[in-house]
Amino acid sequence: MSSADAPVEAEFALQGRGLACAYGQGPRIFSDIDIAIRPQEIVCLLGGSGCGKSTLLRALAGLQAPTAGSVHFLGAPLTRPHPRAAVVFQQASLLPWLTVAKNVAFGLDFKHQPSIEAERLNARVAQAIAAVGLAGKEELHPGQLSGGMAQRVALARALAREPRLLLADEPFSALDAITRSEMQELLVELVHQWHTAALVVTHDIDEAILVADRILLMGRLPGDQGGCIVREWRVDVPHPRHAHPAEITALRLEILAELHARRHGVLPA
Repeated sequence: MSSADAPVEAEFALQGRGLACAYGQGPRIFSDIDIAIRPQEIVCLLGGSGCGKSTLLRALAGLQAPTAGSVHFLGAPLTRPHPRAAVVFQQASLLPWLTVAKNVAFGLDFKHQPSIEAERLNARVAQAIAAVGLAGKEELHPGQLSGGMAQRVALARALAREPRLLLADEPFSALDAITRSEMQELLVELVHQWHTAALVVTHDIDEAILVADRILLMGRLPGDQGGCIVREWRVDVPHPRHAHPAEITALRLEILAELHARRHGVLPA
């Protein structure tokens, strides 16, 4: 029995087994990926450009069908986007003619979403806005927001779906260092408060260390086999992690050494 056919464990919010993806008859983007994320766990997918991180995230979100393998969300097969799995991208992608509140509510009344009474919808929107620290800003438009505020709105839009899984593709990479740090802390806080699971794609080692419970390193296999997961670290440093510089530095150096070794062919791919 292949890994893709094995029974799905209900303890995981998300499982991908035997995943591979290719464009047409060309080289594979990634191969033989097994990944599992538990509720309230933050997993960071770390790796250089071109190793397939973003494509893997799209496959796990149901936005792109894998060439091989299977994805299960909450124990059931996932073949298309699920209402309880929310995606946050690098750009906030807010609609400029809508207010903060209406941007957060956008999509909640689409046909593929569960029906929500107006009162309950408004309560979910208000709760999500408050959770990201934007209470009182509901009537502002995107043009009146800073980059950090706009990304908070994007995060609130995801939270308003009451997700069991949050998938984020380099969501803070366009922000300045201080705002980015604040958003990283907010992400950790929200995942724990909202009892969701999170998969965060990043190329930033420090970001991965500061937010993740586990870090998965993607690298490229030889030939045309594409990317795969080559190493995993469990991050047991307590939050806030800035208060533990020795442990953070040691882990950062270990990850850098692994990246350097693989880039120079010291380790098998």
